[in-house]
Amino acid sequence: MTTENIGTERVTFGRGYAVWIMGIDGTWRRSCVLKAVSSFEAELELEGSIEGLNLKEFFLLLSSTGLAYRRCELIRVNGSEIDVRFLKTKNKSGRPMGSRDDRMDS
Repeated sequence: MTTENIGTERVTFGRGYAVWIMGIDGTWRRSCVLKAVSSFEAELELEGSIEGLNLKEFFLLLSSTGLAYRRCELIRVNGSEIDVRFLKTKNKSGRPMGSRDDRMDS
């Protein structure tokens, strides 16, 4: 994991947690194990090859139905392990979700 978010709490799973990664366009999906996660990034261990996959931006699916997910970008590859950073989503106005302006509008 990168050292820029040292102050954030990170949860490490002893056995890991079964999750999936999926291409933004939905053309590929791979099973993997979530080894550690924080508010900003995660460490995954992949099952199978990542050769030929576009890992610049993809989804981390936390449920088999895909209803719980995070949009990610690749930070680092080390064999079968990868580190990813969570990307912030934007609402219809173009501002990041949960921004101060959004809370004040309520």
